[in-house]
Amino acid sequence: MAVRAAVLPAIGAPLEITGIELPEPGPGQVRVRLAAAGVCHSDLSLSNGTMRVPAPAVLGHEGAGTVVAVGEGVTHVSPGAPVVLNWAPSCGACHACTLGEVWLCANALAGAAGVHARTADGTELHPGLNVAAFAEETVVPASCVLPLPDGVPLVDAALLGCAVLTGYGAVHHSAKVRAGETVAVFGVGGVGLATLQSARIAGASRIVAVDVSPGKEELARAAGATDYVLASDTTAREIRALTGKQGVDVAVECAGRAVSIRAAWESTRRGGRTTVVGIGGKDQQVTFNALELFHWGRTLSGCVYGNSDPARDVPVLAEHVREGRLDLPGLVTERIGLEGIPAAFENMLAGKGGRALVVF
Repeated sequence: MAVRAAVLPAIGAPLEITGIELPEPGPGQVRVRLAAAGVCHSDLSLSNGTMRVPAPAVLGHEGAGTVVAVGEGVTHVSPGAPVVLNWAPSCGACHACTLGEVWLCANALAGAAGVHARTADGTELHPGLNVAAFAEETVVPASCVLPLPDGVPLVDAALLGCAVLTGYGAVHHSAKVRAGETVAVFGVGGVGLATLQSARIAGASRIVAVDVSPGKEELARAAGATDYVLASDTTAREIRALTGKQGVDVAVECAGRAVSIRAAWESTRRGGRTTVVGIGGKDQQVTFNALELFHWGRTLSGCVYGNSDPARDVPVLAEHVREGRLDLPGLVTERIGLEGIPAAFENMLAGKGGRALVVF
């Protein structure tokens, strides 16, 4: 049976909304009917070649849905079960996994090189970041499926699969924000909004949102920002002025741009922590001199998938949702169909909105 999907025919080419033929789930596989899929900046990075994937491919990696069928050997979910897709499953055997750093699994994206589906003319399609969520249905390895805890609406749950795991993890696992600390978040997109909410959950005393768009201030404040700063050459100076000329304890950069990474670093107090979540291109070069590294004593760290273990963290996030601390609909600024994904990409490039959510 054919299902509709957003297909990337080649790197740099426009997406095509077309029918694809999915196989039945084989051993260790699960077929899922998507309820919703978030449009993440990583999907844009895949489409334009900033991140490399085999093509043609079905993109989309942040999703939730209902199990339709399972293959032989799958026991942790059954048909009818609501699930969240995990685009970066850990193998459990590589060096990173044996260290407990499952977010750095060397084999997490091994499935992206396989054949996921075919078009009507037989063209083989790859599964973008493993799960091919920009489709009405998908077939994935069982390791890419997490049972959805009770109390989380299925459509909203799509956001747990990337934006929220990344933003929450950046605050709680990477930067380890403590109650009373001050935080600056650079970039108020889907991940940035999740980061702001997570800083609020962590008990940050002051939360400064930074973005190029004045139109995002209301979104940022609703997510927990106490202050809003328009990105400029004086951003770091403004943030230091808001924090007694010290700088924030923690800065989280969610845009992946050299200028904002540098500004986040300069906004952090002496001895503070700067965490980079945004995925930038190889041309985004950031420079530091040896004396400033010594003098400021700051920690600069990358952050992959929020340094999260989805199996551990999704139940924690679900509890925050049930208790009203985490507002998933507050991350969404637009609900669209598959045909709306190219426009959502354009909005990202223009710095508009938070998370666009494809609702099936």
